[in-house]
Amino acid sequence: MEGTEVRKLAALEDTHWWYRERRHLLGQMVEGLRPGTALDIGAAGGGNTRVLQHRGWSVSALEYGADGAEVAAERGLPVVRGDATALPVDDSSLDLVVAFDVLEHILDDDLAVTEVRRALRPDGTFLIAVPADPRLWSDHDVAVDHVRRYTRETLRAVLERNGFELDSMTSWNVLLRPVVALRRRRTRGSDLDTVHPLVNLALSSIVTVERYLPVKAMPGVTLLVRARPRV
Repeated sequence: MEGTEVRKLAALEDTHWWYRERRHLLGQMVEGLRPGTALDIGAAGGGNTRVLQHRGWSVSALEYGADGAEVAAERGLPVVRGDATALPVDDSSLDLVVAFDVLEHILDDDLAVTEVRRALRPDGTFLIAVPADPRLWSDHDVAVDHVRRYTRETLRAVLERNGFELDSMTSWNVLLRPVVALRRRRTRGSDLDTVHPLVNLALSSIVTVERYLPVKAMPGVTLLVRARPRV
C-alpha cells in the first residue's frame, strides 16, 4: 500500500465505522486467550496493536513500509520494520500473530503463512482477516495493492497446506455487502475516504446489529479466521 494510503487509513481508523467494528471483532477473537507475546503484521496506524496492548499483550507492530512504521512510532507503539515472508523473530517465539488485511497484499501468501507457523509456539494462535469473494474485485483493490480476494476454499487451503488447523471461519460485513458491491462498481480508486458523520453512524449501527444475527456463514465482504498450528 502506498504511503499516502497508509496515512489516509491512519487518519480514518479511530472513527471510521469499518475500523471501529474490526477492533471490536479483534477484541472478541482474543477473548479467553491468555495474554503473551504478540505480533501485529501490517499494523499501519496501529489501531489493532492498541487493542492488544489494552488487553495485556506484549505486542509489536510489524510494518514493511517506512510510512506505516513512522505512523506507528508516532503513536508511541513498539514497531519493527520487516517483511511478512521473512519475519524478524525467532522460531516458536510468539503466542499470537494478527494479520488483518495482509495476506491479500502478498504475492507468495504460502510463504507468509509458513513464516507465521515458524514463529508461533505450538499452542499459539493466528488471527486473519482478508477481503472475500473475487466477484467483488474493483478499482479499490487495485488502488490498495491487493493481489487477490479469497474464497472460503482458497483461504482454508493456504492455511491447511502450510501447517494450520482452523478453529473458526466467519464472514463479516454481510448486511452491507450489496452496498459495498454497488459502490465499488460505481467508483474509481480507493474508497478509504472520510464519511459524513450521519452516514458513519448509520453504517456503524448496521454492522453492530450484525453481531447478533445468524449471518456469519453467508457471503460477506471479509473473512475472519482463527487458526492454530497443527501439531
